[in-house]
Amino acid sequence: MASGKPKKKNPRLASGRKRVRQDVKINAANTSLRSKYRTAVKNVEKAVISGDKTKAAEFFAKMQAVVDSVADKGIFHKNKAARDKSRLATKVKALALAA
Repeated sequence: MASGKPKKKNPRLASGRKRVRQDVKINAANTSLRSKYRTAVKNVEKAVISGDKTKAAEFFAKMQAVVDSVADKGIFHKNKAARDKSRLATKVKALALAA
């Protein structure tokens, strides 16, 4: 039985081969940035759940910079970045007001 993915053929043209090499590098960079984005968001959410408002505010400030830079590079849409920042800002603000 054959495995799930069909085997990819190597491009014949030099420009196609170069494009494949570039795609590997770009894919690795995008994956790294996507992971950085998700980690930053997760850190804020964990701080909010734990109820630590100073940590939440600190992580939120760092998260904003990461989210903006990733959105500027086109990894995520700018509206998604704005939506995530808005939702987390609401949670951090509610945590500060609750205390």
